[in-house]
Amino acid sequence: MLLANRIQYYRRIARAYLLPGQSQLTFWHETPELNPHLRSDALGEYYMTFATKADYAGHYDAKGIPMLDYHGAIGRQYNPIAVAQWGLGNYNLLRRTGHPSRREKVIRCADWLLTTLDQNSSGVWVWSHHFDWEYRDMLRAPWNSGLAQGQAISLLLRAHLETRNANYLGAARDAFKAFERAVDDGGVAFTDASGDWWIEEYIVHPPTHILNGFIWALWGVYDMFLATGENKYRQLYERGVRTLEHNLEAYDTGFWSLYEQSGTRLRMLASPFYHRLHIVQLRVMHRLTGSPVFARVADRWERYQASAFNRTRAILCKGVFKILYY
Repeated sequence: MLLANRIQYYRRIARAYLLPGQSQLTFWHETPELNPHLRSDALGEYYMTFATKADYAGHYDAKGIPMLDYHGAIGRQYNPIAVAQWGLGNYNLLRRTGHPSRREKVIRCADWLLTTLDQNSSGVWVWSHHFDWEYRDMLRAPWNSGLAQGQAISLLLRAHLETRNANYLGAARDAFKAFERAVDDGGVAFTDASGDWWIEEYIVHPPTHILNGFIWALWGVYDMFLATGENKYRQLYERGVRTLEHNLEAYDTGFWSLYEQSGTRLRMLASPFYHRLHIVQLRVMHRLTGSPVFARVADRWERYQASAFNRTRAILCKGVFKILYY
């Protein structure tokens, strides 16, 4: 059974990465871009553009909600992270153009998030993925994610700003409680031995602290503060910022960034896409916080990226990691 699962996994990966046509990567691998219109003092356009994602050229259901094609046994699925990013990209374009079709898509997205928010086995309101997923250990459906919580909250708050529909704000408040609950208690938060507070993209033991997922989810915490002005949200956001500042150097290999803190002998490097995403996310963090730590590391990681030797080395290391640990 294990061998059959591995063969199925590699077939699906080969179809997504090596063959032409649509896959889930068609959506995810948009060129990361900082939104020049972002604001740090008020809820406005989302912090990245998501412009290509707003006009996703892949599959949609009968109601116009995007679906990703994972191929193999997984097939086409809703992914709440993708739906939220699609909505956020359309919100940015709504703010710039005022076009009714963009507003309709934002509301469509927000309504879908309302209807799919559900309580997990611990009574925590979450957006679940309803397909099994290979991440070290198999994540069995339904599984939830701190990244989904953060980005869905960011979309709902902007839909509330646009429509004043109180249901959107209420759902965001309900979903936020996952950040206040530890992963062992059905939430998505983890406090390490040093007292640093993390949001976990994937709920596994021990936690892996995926960098891009933590940062994206943290923006959802910040958006709750901007939308409500409530101090408890600001305090939790600032705690997350301190965690990033304390631990960012641990993601630096001296030639490339790490995707996560894997805890394995061979560390998991970021792919070229995720390395670029890290740089953009750190630029956003510098804009939001003014902390020089984020600008300094972003500058360094851009220098890494400019080296053909570093890029090749990173791709080879990433490939070996996948073979050994996935």
